[in-house]
Amino acid sequence: MYAGVASMLLVALAGISVVYVVHRFTAVAPDALTSLPFGSGWPPQEHALSRYHARWYLATLVFLAFDVEMLFMYPWAVVVVEDGAGAITEMFLFLAALLLAVVWAWREGALRWA
Repeated sequence: MYAGVASMLLVALAGISVVYVVHRFTAVAPDALTSLPFGSGWPPQEHALSRYHARWYLATLVFLAFDVEMLFMYPWAVVVVEDGAGAITEMFLFLAALLLAVVWAWREGALRWA
């Protein structure tokens, strides 16, 4: 009854084992130069988990707002001819919501870099 499940589990475990063994034989031992994070050739000045100022989170939200805008505008540009004025109205409502988000972020100081 469970022969299919057992065979799939066996195939998955065999695949994982093969990948692990291949990695063990082909892996290069890390040295000090390759194990450090890359920062234009400079050694790191602070810990990788150091804290960021809160304004960078707001700047990230602004970036994501514009990134999501582009994510939706490309497929919209393909179907706008088929949907007509309704698609244009919906896109302007979407852009208005993004404009409200940017105005809020501006008011909170996300665009102030000093």
